[in-house]
Amino acid sequence: MDIGLCTPSDLESIQVESAPPAKNFNLLVSFSDHRQLLVKQERPHHGGIINHEFFNEWQFHRWLQQLPDQDCLASSVSQILHFDPDHCILVYNYLNNYLDLFSFYYQNQIFPEAIATDIGTVLANLHRVTFNQPECRNFLDQVPNGKSPYRFGNPAKGIGRLSPEMFGSIPNNALKFFVLYQRYPSLGNAIADLETDWHPSCLTHNDLKLNNILVHREWEQFSTSSPPDQSMVRLIDWERCAWGDPAFDLGTIIASYLGIWLSSLVVDPTIKLEESLRLAVTPLQVLQPSIAALTQAYLTAFPGIESARPNWLKRVVQFTGLALIHQIQAMIYYQKSFDNTGICMLQVAKSLLCRPKQSVPTVFGISESELISNPVIP
Repeated sequence: MDIGLCTPSDLESIQVESAPPAKNFNLLVSFSDHRQLLVKQERPHHGGIINHEFFNEWQFHRWLQQLPDQDCLASSVSQILHFDPDHCILVYNYLNNYLDLFSFYYQNQIFPEAIATDIGTVLANLHRVTFNQPECRNFLDQVPNGKSPYRFGNPAKGIGRLSPEMFGSIPNNALKFFVLYQRYPSLGNAIADLETDWHPSCLTHNDLKLNNILVHREWEQFSTSSPPDQSMVRLIDWERCAWGDPAFDLGTIIASYLGIWLSSLVVDPTIKLEESLRLAVTPLQVLQPSIAALTQAYLTAFPGIESARPNWLKRVVQFTGLALIHQIQAMIYYQKSFDNTGICMLQVAKSLLCRPKQSVPTVFGISESELISNPVIP
């Protein structure tokens, strides 16, 4: 009530539910007038340390409000109503007419190109309006008094290194990832080159998994004549946003699409890798049109990226491979396993990182020239 989000009469019928378990502590608050709020509080990490990641998201929304054309971009992200820095709490308008894209794909098993096109357009617009804009970078780099907020660094740094803490916390079968990683010097060299070739140049999300993208439940009703305060998709959870490399954001989304394919593989020690890839329950060919539409829409909305970064597509493919390795590391850290699916994922990641140009037709289903010369009209 003190911050104006509810009245005394609202308290008579308010309902508070615990949201599904997540990285943060989440509550869903429902009112009798059908309004819903999502309240998130950042959990302490080991030793009671708080990263203050919510400050990054709050800074992003503060910056967004300063833009002359912010309405168009604001409709494509989450809606923050309040930030309490002392208690690390964010309050959002809960968007119950949206669902996360991972759930949408899982429930429907369809991959409409229109959704991928909208994602590519939204992401490109955010990258384009901040590209080489020092005012935005300086705004994001502001540090609150007495706080040390989380800062996202070079995503290629530290890959494949096994710390003593990790050695004692992961099972023996997960150690196989590090054994295989060390077996391929070309993989380590490709990641080292990517670390050197990382070019922070615009605002980036840095965690664009499919469950951090919302799609409207009535997405088919959207068109170019839709109201400006409505959007087919929204990009949420900007806790890791920073001044970063745009190729990493796009590569992370593409890796999430490839993850759908790789997680559906028929894996058995007696089946060769090529056969496992071919027998996937969700074939790569089903996903390729969306991956291509995503990338072509991005290029249409941000055509200057190719001249600014001549090797842009190559680096997107390599960052896709890097993001797959991040997925493997997440499996090891959270699920405490590295199974045959993880081995297949590592093999695909190695191909993308070490042979990016040759991998373009595999990822997108079309050649590089077709991908670049056929823009998508959003």
